[in-house]
Amino acid sequence: MDWWKDAVIYQIYPRSFQDSNGDGIGDIPGIISRLDHLQELGVGAIWLSPVYRSPNADNGYDISDYREINPEYGTMEDMERLIREAGDRGIRIIMDLVINHTSTDHYWFRQSRDKNSPYADYYYWAHGGADGSLPNNWTGFFGEDCWEFDPERCEYYLHLFAKSQADLNYHNPEVLEEVKDILRFWLRKGVAGFRCDVINILWKDSLASSRKRLALTGSEHYLSLEGTHKILRELREVLDEYGAMTVGETVFVSPQQARDLCGPERKELNMVFSFEHMECDQYFLKWFKRKFRPRVFFECLTRWQKELHWNAVYLENHDQPRSIPRFGSEKYWKESGKLLATLELTLRGTPFLYQGQEIGMLNFDFTRMRQLNDVESKNVEKVLRRFHIPQKLRWKIIKRTSRDNARTPFQWENGPRGGFTDGRPWLGVNHNCETINLAQQEEDPDSIWSWYKALSALRRETGALRRGSFEQLEAGNQVYAYQRTLGEDAYTVVLNFSNRPASAAHRGDVVMSNYGREQFDGQMRPWEAVILKVK
Repeated sequence: MDWWKDAVIYQIYPRSFQDSNGDGIGDIPGIISRLDHLQELGVGAIWLSPVYRSPNADNGYDISDYREINPEYGTMEDMERLIREAGDRGIRIIMDLVINHTSTDHYWFRQSRDKNSPYADYYYWAHGGADGSLPNNWTGFFGEDCWEFDPERCEYYLHLFAKSQADLNYHNPEVLEEVKDILRFWLRKGVAGFRCDVINILWKDSLASSRKRLALTGSEHYLSLEGTHKILRELREVLDEYGAMTVGETVFVSPQQARDLCGPERKELNMVFSFEHMECDQYFLKWFKRKFRPRVFFECLTRWQKELHWNAVYLENHDQPRSIPRFGSEKYWKESGKLLATLELTLRGTPFLYQGQEIGMLNFDFTRMRQLNDVESKNVEKVLRRFHIPQKLRWKIIKRTSRDNARTPFQWENGPRGGFTDGRPWLGVNHNCETINLAQQEEDPDSIWSWYKALSALRRETGALRRGSFEQLEAGNQVYAYQRTLGEDAYTVVLNFSNRPASAAHRGDVVMSNYGREQFDGQMRPWEAVILKVK
């Protein structure tokens, strides 16, 4: 029952995890070869970023066939073997479900260009104005207009993301039936659930123009509307036939909106990824950063812990910069890496780790735009250039926010390619792989890797840390403390988010300390994390 509440889930970005054939691109056989690593970490499920057939305009989030595997990653036989061999190790597979849009290379879209085709209204098509204007004034998630003219159909199609990612039209009931068939196809193969990409924007209530905004003009016509809730309830009926779980990527949601999406009584999603805690270091848009303030971060975490029955807890994924330079300290790399691990694995909810997080991987060390692959970064750079932002400032913005920060290949060992590939990697390997890599940390009982393993084991063995209640004890400018309680068992977690020492008036027997202490006197060292058993 609700196995996902007890599991640690690990996200794999296939292109960057492990290459098995020397072409510089990670693949499914490479993932299979590293399953023992995940088993040792105590992973209960793998969330696999898209491995479907795709032209890779957005690295797999532009799908051209939901029932085929991208040949870069392997074959359907490889995928079936992954499901089987992961299952032999007690690890489930969660697929990435991208159903807001498809690639413009998808068969449905190619047919949709013909107005007499059965697929003619699978997408949002519209005429422009007589004056040559676009169908409306909406803007997309990648910082550009979201209409593209198709010369074959002589109309514009809607794309809230890249122009090769056309939005599906759920006003046509056949689209939803197609998606249900896709779910059944993968569930029959043994998939345990789905991470649902931008799932709260499926339904567009109209294509009317809107009041101009700094970003995402028109979003009131698609963010978390009742039409999307109806779609999710229909999909849930299919998922429940197989006992499958869902976690939704939900953009711009409040706790109330999140409850409407994942409240148990709603029968829609099981969990959602909220974004509010990831927005504590920005001014409205992710590209405009401000100083990280721990107190704001703590207050946000506590609000979501209290207002949702269950959280999807994360600090990193394929769309976010790495967590140590963002929420921790590179000066105290090991200590803050362990502190962030402690936070994630002791909050109430299902922890989602991202590949490389367990060894403290950092942001990329690229020095120029041409080294990047990310379509979002390239589009944003164009927008900044259009507004005459100086080159040095443009690069500073992109360097801090680019999604490629988290997409550099996994650093398995010391060496120029980090043990990721024998060929030329599709994206540059961070040069710090000489000092940050799994091989070295496996031999070190004090490493970040060893800490993650120990924490994962502690969570697995401790009911209060898995299913217990959450109570905030302290949330200041440095120290965050909370208690997890189940029955008569209670644990206090105390975290110092600072390069400076701190005092904390909490007591108990030390269960784990990232400084290796056996007694806790309330005096905290920089970036110290302690777990105390309440007497």
